[in-house]
Amino acid sequence: MSTQVTLALRDEVYHQARRMAQLTSSNVAEVLNDAIELTLAPVSPSVVVSHPIADLPDKEILALTELQLHPAQDRRLSRLLNRQQAGKLAAAERAELIALMQVYQEQLLRKAQALSEAVRRGLIEPLSS
Repeated sequence: MSTQVTLALRDEVYHQARRMAQLTSSNVAEVLNDAIELTLAPVSPSVVVSHPIADLPDKEILALTELQLHPAQDRRLSRLLNRQQAGKLAAAERAELIALMQVYQEQLLRKAQALSEAVRRGLIEPLSS
C-alpha cells in the first residue's frame, strides 16, 4: 500500500536527488522514497526498543549506560565517514552510511536515556557542573 504525499524541498535537496536519480538511472521520486525509507526504517531488530527505559531493572540500566557500537560497525562507520569527507563515497556506500548512522544515533539516544535513569535511581553519580 502507498500513500501519496506532497512536500516542498529546498532547491539544494531537490538537485541532489535529481543528480542521484541520473546516476542510478531512476526517477527523483524513487530516490526520495528510498532515502526516506532508509532514514526512517529500523535497521535491525536489535535496534528496535521494546521496553521503556524506566521499566528496566537496575542491572539492564547500568548495562545500557555502557552501550557502544559493535567494533566492526564502528570501524566501518569510520571508514565510510572518511570516504564521504574525501568525496569518494559510492551510492551503495551512502545507503550503508545512513543505516549505520541511524544505528549509532538510536544507540546514543538509548544510552543517554539510561544514564539519566541511572542518575535518577541513584545508581550513578550525576556529572558535576
